[in-house]
Amino acid sequence: AVIDESLARLLTIRFRLGAFDPQERDPYATLPYSVLEADSHKAHALKMAHESMVLLKNNGLLPLRHNLRRIAVLGPNADSPEVQLGNYNGFPSEIVTPLKGIRAKTGAEIVYLRASDYTTPEAGADEIRKAVEGADLVIYVGGISPRLEGEEGDAGREKLDGFLGGDRTGIMLPKVQTQVMQVVKQIGIPLVFVSMSGSAVAFPWEAENADAILQAWYGGQAAGTAVADILWGDCNPSGRLPVTFYADDEQLPDFNDYSMKGRTYRYFEGRPLYPFGYGLSYTTFRYDTPVCSAKTTVTGESVKVVTRVRNTGSVAGDEVVQLYVSHPDAPEPKPIRALKGVKRIHLQPGEEQIVEFTLTPRNLALVDVDGTTACCPGRISFYIGGSQPVSEADRRQHSAEIRVKGPRRVLAR
Repeated sequence: AVIDESLARLLTIRFRLGAFDPQERDPYATLPYSVLEADSHKAHALKMAHESMVLLKNNGLLPLRHNLRRIAVLGPNADSPEVQLGNYNGFPSEIVTPLKGIRAKTGAEIVYLRASDYTTPEAGADEIRKAVEGADLVIYVGGISPRLEGEEGDAGREKLDGFLGGDRTGIMLPKVQTQVMQVVKQIGIPLVFVSMSGSAVAFPWEAENADAILQAWYGGQAAGTAVADILWGDCNPSGRLPVTFYADDEQLPDFNDYSMKGRTYRYFEGRPLYPFGYGLSYTTFRYDTPVCSAKTTVTGESVKVVTRVRNTGSVAGDEVVQLYVSHPDAPEPKPIRALKGVKRIHLQPGEEQIVEFTLTPRNLALVDVDGTTACCPGRISFYIGGSQPVSEADRRQHSAEIRVKGPRRVLAR
């Protein structure tokens, strides 16, 4: 019955899209490019790229000055249009690569050298040094590509460093890319690393040594414009990581271990390279201690949690307010914390806004080992911030707690 229900929904949509009609009777098959590539659609593609990219590190180099004289752009993803589209994609008539976006953004002299493909060197250290000589800045655009982590039919079958037939055999950034950036570091030129990927990549050397890191994913047709807008501060970055970026392969559980122990931000007890929900901004935000609608409640009731967020910096920006829930009294196994609410807000400098979350019984419930979803008596803790808590002091300052009384209430089996 469940399969039938899902199949009916799927087929209904396909019928509405005309997938079973002759092409001449399908209105979607004859949409002109003037509609598909309307200005509003292009603007939406850029908006999605802006809001999805995550600033992972910034030692103060960003946003970049507009008076830079010479910029060296390196890396296999700097000018690769296809990598931006990912898998299961359409084909826009124009794709702005990071190299094109950077050239359009600045009047500085731009020197471009790919230096390597994803896993194999194409230039030696001397050629790299010559390319970046006299540059005020190096922007390295690397990472991986859909051909390395895509469907087996799309990806090559050749075994490469960290990849095999569309699968990842390791999460580390291919070492040849790190080696190129190490040459830049030895010269002493400021280094920005732009990582493009569809999954988490481990780059501990870059996290330690690059001056700034931007995770740009496969950002679509406007990815290059968005990268340049963020690097030069015409867009204040606001993306947050939707997955955990682990430090290395050793932090991952065994592939054949099907328990949740050590998996995802909810059960991982180590220190990741960058945690789920993490992302930096060019401004700062201050949170009031959250307040709950009641100090005690009964199982099966909803709860409201409220906080005030203020932009304490000098520029406008979006903040992604995140609400995490934990159950200190619940028996193991249980999540360390679980994301139960997200709200994106925009604040001008000095502006503040009240943010309210309503948590339903399902939001407050836990899933037992037998698959039963139930609300249980005991303490429930709420944390609200721009990411997961980064310290015990941070957790205490931005947390609230309620006590739930009453019998255990089963919501679903």
